[in-house]
Amino acid sequence: MTWYWIALIVFTTFWFMEFVAWATHKYVMHGFLWSLHRDHHVKDPGFFEKNDAFFLIFAVPSWLCIMLGMMAGSWISVSIGAGIAVYGFAYFLVHEVFIHRRLKWFRTSKFTYLKAIQRAHKMHHKHLGKHDGESFGMLIINPKYYQAELKAQRKRRGKTVVSAS
Repeated sequence: MTWYWIALIVFTTFWFMEFVAWATHKYVMHGFLWSLHRDHHVKDPGFFEKNDAFFLIFAVPSWLCIMLGMMAGSWISVSIGAGIAVYGFAYFLVHEVFIHRRLKWFRTSKFTYLKAIQRAHKMHHKHLGKHDGESFGMLIINPKYYQAELKAQRKRRGKTVVSAS
């Protein structure tokens, strides 16, 4: 299999995982496994959350695809596993590090898209109940959050210009 087919499978799997994560978040985390996800919305003291168990739920299929694919010589399976793993790494960086700041690596961003993701996630977390909620995705968000962030940035720039004169 040529490298571009492998890259295409990894890339496609990565973006497919956004929809898997959205559906899992909405129907599983806010559904029958709310008992694991609840502490993510209602923060208990400590660094770790029960919600961190979902890392394993997503990591196991990735690991199995990579391991079993390598054992069977199936580069399609390995590529799918790699796509899931790359999404998991992106999730870690965006959700855990950038949005929730569980590690103090990225404190702020000037990128409108990243600020819109933060805004959408903040709106998700304003709902504390199992059945309430909005904005269940991580990378693909409702355009209204992007528009709201653009409006907020224009307002901040306007205040900066007015206060400088």
